[in-house]
Amino acid sequence: MTAQAGAILNTISAWDAVDWRTIEDNVRRLQARIVKAVQQKKWSKVKALQHLLTHSASGKLLAVRRVTVNDGRKTPGVDGELWDTPRKKLQGVISLTVRGYRPMPLRRIYIPKANGKLRPLGIPTMRDRAMQALYLLALDPVAETTADQNSYGFRQGRSCADAIEQCFTSLCHKNPSWVLEADIKGCFDNISHQWLLDNVPMNKAILHKWLKSGYLEKQVFYDTISGTPQGGIISPVLSNIALDGLERRLREVFPVRGKGSERGRTAQVHLIRYADDFIITGHSEELLRMTVKPLVESFLTERGLVLSPEKTLITHIEEGFDFLGQNVRRYPHGKLFIKPARKSVVSVLAKVKEAVREHLGRAAHLLINRLNPIIRGWTNYHRHVVSKRIFARVDAAIFRMLWHWAQARHPRKGARWIKQKYFDRVKTRDWWFFGDTTDTQGSPLRLRLFHAASVKIVRYIKVRSGLNPYDPSWAPYLSRRRAFAPHRPRSSFERSRKLEPCELETLTHGS
Repeated sequence: MTAQAGAILNTISAWDAVDWRTIEDNVRRLQARIVKAVQQKKWSKVKALQHLLTHSASGKLLAVRRVTVNDGRKTPGVDGELWDTPRKKLQGVISLTVRGYRPMPLRRIYIPKANGKLRPLGIPTMRDRAMQALYLLALDPVAETTADQNSYGFRQGRSCADAIEQCFTSLCHKNPSWVLEADIKGCFDNISHQWLLDNVPMNKAILHKWLKSGYLEKQVFYDTISGTPQGGIISPVLSNIALDGLERRLREVFPVRGKGSERGRTAQVHLIRYADDFIITGHSEELLRMTVKPLVESFLTERGLVLSPEKTLITHIEEGFDFLGQNVRRYPHGKLFIKPARKSVVSVLAKVKEAVREHLGRAAHLLINRLNPIIRGWTNYHRHVVSKRIFARVDAAIFRMLWHWAQARHPRKGARWIKQKYFDRVKTRDWWFFGDTTDTQGSPLRLRLFHAASVKIVRYIKVRSGLNPYDPSWAPYLSRRRAFAPHRPRSSFERSRKLEPCELETLTHGS
């Protein structure tokens, strides 16, 4: 579809008639050209191609589709508007113009964090969301081309599993033996606006308006003097750009090739980063404390950031440390094991306990429908590490909760009666919790609880460090990777028929 966006409004049904394959191909071709220009360091051409993409009908259509199909499409901003009809979506496409654009303040809400505190989220209006999605189409290819190789957070084709596998690769040998666990204090809230304006390769006027748009909380307006709002589609990429370069800074001091490489290889300094969570390995505590940590602090100071003194630790690998919900530790026999962290186990059991408590007066099949996504999601996240025994323990703990649930529902019934009513035998597995209901046709249907121990442990194959999903030369690799392991997160090439959810929801899991 190459016509101007305004021509689409001729008919109300035009939105449903858009040829999305052609739209996506147009955008991908421009993104590939941006990648090539960045690789050749032709920044004036990069700027021209970004302008072409952000002013194209294809880019605007794709941006509007993204914000109207993701999980945040039903969450309005301060204006209360939603783009939930074809007419509104097409009008949204027309509204994506730079001339006269002025973003509205964010709607401030709070969501709970794992530590009990609240995390602020800023919800943009639909128009501002679409504008961010449009400029993200042009910015992300640049960010991917210039990113640190061992950065895995909020990047297409990468996941937490890649970061954990890199931890194993870096720490499975005798050296390095020490780890700097870094924690940035309020990363999203404190990134310097001036640094972003000076270094982010995009339209400076638009970026300035987003950074200074402010937010509304209880009908009171507040200015934003630093940081990128958590909840904005473009915010994760801005934070990644701010933190990219740390790996290159470390390599300048500890090179692994060329002059000084012998000292660099001996130091065993490796960075593994997921969003604002990162660790740095080293062969000695003194090296991390006296050389690496000051270098990191200097790097962050340039961007208006500081390390949290309480949460930034230097740990020996035999003591173990938690990273992205996993515990990484070298045991006395010399082997490195990565297991689900104790906090992660406690967290999932707390969610199960809360669900069981909420369903005390409800039918068993409703409880199963609530528990299965919790158990399945948690086990799928931990399926690539040493989890089998912990999965079995989680199943045992959940069984005890369900037994107490059944006893509380039927205090005058005996154990045999409760067992017959709620626990079934399937082949060799006994005591399988079930609930009877009916399907959409009214036929009897028996639902059974998903068991964590039924998940097969599969060794994860890490993505290649140099992957750039916007570079067409990587397309065959991405296709093979997807065909070999269909459970892995897909790249933008493989996801071209279904766009990923908005970072508004991605950010809510916290760090």
